[in-house]
Amino acid sequence: MRGANCRHGAFGAGLVAVVLALSGCGASALEQTEVPTFPTSAETSAAAVAGPDDGVLPDDCARILAVGDLEALLGLPLGSVAQRTTIGVAEPSVGRTERVACVYTGTAGGPARGRTLLNINASAYTDADAAGKQWRINSEAEDGGRREMPIGSASAVLVERRGEAVLMVVHEVSNLTLVLPGQPLPGGRAPADVLVDLALRVLPAVSTVGGTSSASTTTEPPGTVS
Repeated sequence: MRGANCRHGAFGAGLVAVVLALSGCGASALEQTEVPTFPTSAETSAAAVAGPDDGVLPDDCARILAVGDLEALLGLPLGSVAQRTTIGVAEPSVGRTERVACVYTGTAGGPARGRTLLNINASAYTDADAAGKQWRINSEAEDGGRREMPIGSASAVLVERRGEAVLMVVHEVSNLTLVLPGQPLPGGRAPADVLVDLALRVLPAVSTVGGTSSASTTTEPPGTVS
């Protein structure tokens, strides 16, 4: 019995030694494993801003129409306009691949004081036929006095109604809608004139030439009003 106890004791001691040895190996392996790290939200945002656009349209309204340009057109002081970008979703049923919405408002300390000054909606489509078809559907759904006008190689419909004027443009695979709420305009300019001026500034950023963004190939607008 005493020998058996000794044998059991020796076996137990050996088992403990094996367990300790395995535990030691496990601890060593864990210590050598590197913990994965993930970028902070600030780093992710910076990378997103720095990266190229995913498609035809810019991902930032500041590159569609700069705040300073709108301030100059509306005769407002520098720093008195704020801009917000909203990225929309694709709509395969109508061939829409991209959508970006831009809202420009007066800052609290400026003369416009939070009033909406301009809305821009830009969309890109799979091809020119899809863009033209959707442009026609959208423009015909608008209420108010309307007239068609060419803007260089682009086609446009101007809709004027109480409280706002709307310019809807199609060029290549892109649609552009500019909504100008009723407001005093410098020099007594007509809303239609200001909208055409805005369109000529915006079209190079959201249109395509040969399937690539025209903003990357030229800074000239597609043409002048006929």
